[in-house]
Amino acid sequence: MNVKKSVVVGMSGGVDSSVAAALLVKEGYEVIGVTIKTHHFEYPGSNGKKDHNCCSFEGINDARAVAAQLGIRHYIWDLSAPFERSVIRHFIDAYLNGRTPNPCVICNRMIKWEEVLRRGGMFGSELVATGHYARVGRDESRGRYFISRGKDPQKDQSYALWGLTQESLSRTIFPLAGMTKSESRAIAEELGLKTASKGESFEICFIPDDDYARFLRQQVPGLEDRIEGGKVVFEGKEIGRHRGYPFYTVGQRRGIGVAAGEPVYVTSVDPEKNIVYVDREARLYHRELVAGNVNWQKFDNADAPRRIAAKVRYKDAGSPATLTGLGDGHILVRFDAPKRAITPGQSVVAYDADAPDDVVAGGIIDSVTDDGPNA
Repeated sequence: MNVKKSVVVGMSGGVDSSVAAALLVKEGYEVIGVTIKTHHFEYPGSNGKKDHNCCSFEGINDARAVAAQLGIRHYIWDLSAPFERSVIRHFIDAYLNGRTPNPCVICNRMIKWEEVLRRGGMFGSELVATGHYARVGRDESRGRYFISRGKDPQKDQSYALWGLTQESLSRTIFPLAGMTKSESRAIAEELGLKTASKGESFEICFIPDDDYARFLRQQVPGLEDRIEGGKVVFEGKEIGRHRGYPFYTVGQRRGIGVAAGEPVYVTSVDPEKNIVYVDREARLYHRELVAGNVNWQKFDNADAPRRIAAKVRYKDAGSPATLTGLGDGHILVRFDAPKRAITPGQSVVAYDADAPDDVVAGGIIDSVTDDGPNA
């Protein structure tokens, strides 16, 4: 059997990455298993608790056991320093600026791809593979690579991969692109992999108790003294005091801590004035948003308005819209119908209207730019 190119496989200790590695071994690749350590449970903000996620000792040991079963090399790379610089700092800064971040998007681009590819080069490997349920497509006429939805609609992870660059995409393999989660687990069981029956982890890897408010308080000394007790404003009038604007997000109804005489929702936060604005649910709907930090995939620009379907959160089904490039790394997205709870800091991902599985571009939402559902 001719040995194919060397590929670094990110092995979290879960079933998906285990099967991805197994499939590549079967295809004849020289597979190097890597488990990355992005955070340490003794760090400030982790509450001194043991991790129960991809960075845990359990995850590392499971990945190592699978690598041994497959007969491949396995390494643990401590990437906590670049992770701190690029992911955790962005996470904290976003909340302090009144936004609701998505750290996985930043981690995917900066850590799981660019940093892993850089280090993989030291081992003579030019390729990276993961257990994501997504595809890499290529438009030969434009010479562009792009992310496309995976086969399993319940597990499709294309939304979180919009930030991958052309360089990263050209060196990416997704072994699970053409299968469902149940098919992946069946392969793990058939091969007798240690992770075959392992459940999934959904919490943020560096916040094991899923309490981001506690994390922010411990990471930012004196935070509560700076932000606690600001106004909660409804229809121009103060109706109460909040516990700190970073602890509220657009669309939130529970836990606001005020009595308005009717249901109200967080519609925006103003970090400079330390105000949380609330209103009736109808005021959550908007037609237009502007996003920055844009990464183009299938096309390299939008020099003319382009029809798309846009998602503004991971579980969003996507809605018909028009995408217009604004230059300077920004785009304008106008939805055909009002969209609920467009949240600054979250990602907007544009899919090609003519090929609905393909990612056109993505960016981080800066603001809504219309006055409401009737604009």
